[in-house]
Amino acid sequence: MITSLTIENYALIERLSVSFSDGFSVITGETGAGKSILLGALGLVLGNRADLSSLKNKAEKCVIEAHFDLSKQDLQSFFEQMDWDFDTHTILRREILPSGKSRAFVNDTPVNVSDLQELGEQLIDIHSQNETQELYSDAFQFQILDAVAKNEELLSNYQLLLKKYRTAQTDCDQLKQDLGNRLKEQDYNAFLLEELTAAQLQVDEQENLETQLEKLSNVEQIQLQLGKVLQLTQSDQYGLIIQLKEAKSALQKIASFSIEYENLLERITSLLIEMDDVEKELESMVDHVQADPEMLEQISQKLQLIYALQKKHQVSSIAELLAIQETLSSQALSLTSLESQIANLEAWMVSAEKELNDFADSLHQNRIKAIPIVAAKIESIISDLGMPNAKFTIEVSPQEHFLTNGKDKITFLFAANKGTEFGLLKKVASGGEMSRIMLAVKALMAEHMQLPTLILDEIDTGVSGEIAHKMGEIMKNMSQNRQLFAITHLPQIAGKGKRHFKVYKTMEGDTTATQLKKLNTEERIIEIAQMLSGNTITEAAIGQAQALLN
Repeated sequence: MITSLTIENYALIERLSVSFSDGFSVITGETGAGKSILLGALGLVLGNRADLSSLKNKAEKCVIEAHFDLSKQDLQSFFEQMDWDFDTHTILRREILPSGKSRAFVNDTPVNVSDLQELGEQLIDIHSQNETQELYSDAFQFQILDAVAKNEELLSNYQLLLKKYRTAQTDCDQLKQDLGNRLKEQDYNAFLLEELTAAQLQVDEQENLETQLEKLSNVEQIQLQLGKVLQLTQSDQYGLIIQLKEAKSALQKIASFSIEYENLLERITSLLIEMDDVEKELESMVDHVQADPEMLEQISQKLQLIYALQKKHQVSSIAELLAIQETLSSQALSLTSLESQIANLEAWMVSAEKELNDFADSLHQNRIKAIPIVAAKIESIISDLGMPNAKFTIEVSPQEHFLTNGKDKITFLFAANKGTEFGLLKKVASGGEMSRIMLAVKALMAEHMQLPTLILDEIDTGVSGEIAHKMGEIMKNMSQNRQLFAITHLPQIAGKGKRHFKVYKTMEGDTTATQLKKLNTEERIIEIAQMLSGNTITEAAIGQAQALLN
């Protein structure tokens, strides 16, 4: 419940601070005194949209702070979900800066306004005059019926599964679209993969083949030049080896005379050993360099294939071709994987559909059982409120498709007078009738739901006298287990409150300010008497006011 509210620099309020307690509180005041301003400020701290025009003094910021006692509400899991620090004494604060920027805080933690609004909906239910239209919405109608039907857990399970089911539907549709696109490319990609696989490419193959091609294409030139080098090496008279042997023999004769000559001998000896190796390698090369037209043709064809594949795939190496081959192979595998994923999702969806249908059927059956309970309760309350012949019922008709609240379509039907046909509530109920029906609905929901703090803003519009008295009794009963505020113009309702607050305006020079005051017993008598007789308060009005308070 809300325990205090502080407002600074908002509309006609310079500064206002008020404390609240549990039970039934009434708020009265003349038309235009500022009751709507009070609700507007409260709406801001609960997450409503901020407006720079709300600032009383445009040069200073507006601050609205509300304190709540959450000891009787199970909101710890919500705070954990939002990653906020939970405290049974929770403070909501909203600031509007002169720049127009807005800031929101929960227990001094900065929060998004949307998150603040989500929390606010669980703390206070404000029913304004224009919100009687809420009774026409399917969501609210289901909320009423499901509260009596005790469908909360069942509906939560259904909605959770429906969310997963719709996600699976979206995923499955996307996978099918991907599969369709892949299938269009499948034949061509399969051809490309087969072509690359048949080529049996190796990473270093191109360089080796190009080297072999050069050799086989120039066999005669290679043989000629290798033979010439071999002849220079092996000539009996002027061959390099013969010359080196003679040099070695000459140096051997003088090597013992000096270390310099000995070093030269070692170097000549090394050259001679190297030349022997060169001679043997030349002989081997000459033996192996032979023309092979068939091999030349094979190598040439393989290289042409490699060049053609590189051109087709716009790459310049075999490594890149192999990467493309790997990608095409993976795509072929992923195609099978896609089909498997689709099959698995469709199988899960078939199972989920059965479970959703079971949930929806249980919801429907529970609602059918609850309809006469809801109708009887509403008829009983509105009968006490001056509509003894009014009839109310609910139609719940099964639909083919899964909807947010099951597979039902809901319709509230109403007949105001005896002998009249049922019609759609929103078409046949007048404004005054709707106010009474809404109060009956709120009373019904209070019995079956843990409603947050409830604020009824002139829900008594269009009634008076004994009906107003009975409306006040209903509100008083509703407040037994919750905090309830009624903003009213009716003395009969004002007299039922456990506490009484008055909204009024003050004038100081050219400045008008809205104030809120908690009335003591004497002040309450005067206020209610004034509501009864106007500005001229009579003894009779005072006596009547005292009677209402007693």
